[in-house]
Amino acid sequence: MIKIYEYNSITKDEIFSREEEKANVEKIVEEIIDDVKKNGDEALFRYCEKFDGAKLSSLEVTKEEISDALKKVDPKLLDILKEAKENIEHFHTCQKRNSFIINDKEGIVMGQKILPIEKAGLYVPGGTAAYPSSVLMNAIPARIAGVSEIVMVSPPTGGSINPNILAAAYVAGVDRIFKLGGAQAVAALAYGTESVPKVDKIVGPGNAFVAEAKKQVFGKVSIDMI
Repeated sequence: MIKIYEYNSITKDEIFSREEEKANVEKIVEEIIDDVKKNGDEALFRYCEKFDGAKLSSLEVTKEEISDALKKVDPKLLDILKEAKENIEHFHTCQKRNSFIINDKEGIVMGQKILPIEKAGLYVPGGTAAYPSSVLMNAIPARIAGVSEIVMVSPPTGGSINPNILAAAYVAGVDRIFKLGGAQAVAALAYGTESVPKVDKIVGPGNAFVAEAKKQVFGKVSIDMI
């Protein structure tokens, strides 16, 4: 009853305001994607400074940065991440599909061939929504499926990615990590830049701008959901 009452109390002005806000998000995201397509890394550095307050010299996380992050993480959390990895691996290994050929009748050949995609892009939120579990739940199934390269993006806070997120990426076996967030990160994964490789599929949760960006690049690249 409460939900019905709240719904019925929404005014026309509020509905129009929400539609206008949605249209603004679509327009902003479209402009960001076009900018990244045209200007590549230059646009990414610009957006990192504008939206994340991070003036970076390099977009990709180095091995030294990952090593430093592991030193900052609570050892108990690291143990929990490793245990979670084992559980997730066990579950998704049981889901793995296999190729097969049926040729038990002369002249009839049937079957299916399962091929993993080459590159998967993983979007991981940062800031107050930094969830290491998101890294494990997306990266580990990709690794089990046989994806050749897993590329992760996550917005930098103060010029660096949350240490817990980096620790989870290390445990999950992520291949490359970039200090990128928002619609610009999705655009970079979808179209590729001088630094960021183009991927075949983008997965992972994000805010309204990330969701809209995934919606707009769908077709150019596969996505999990909006």
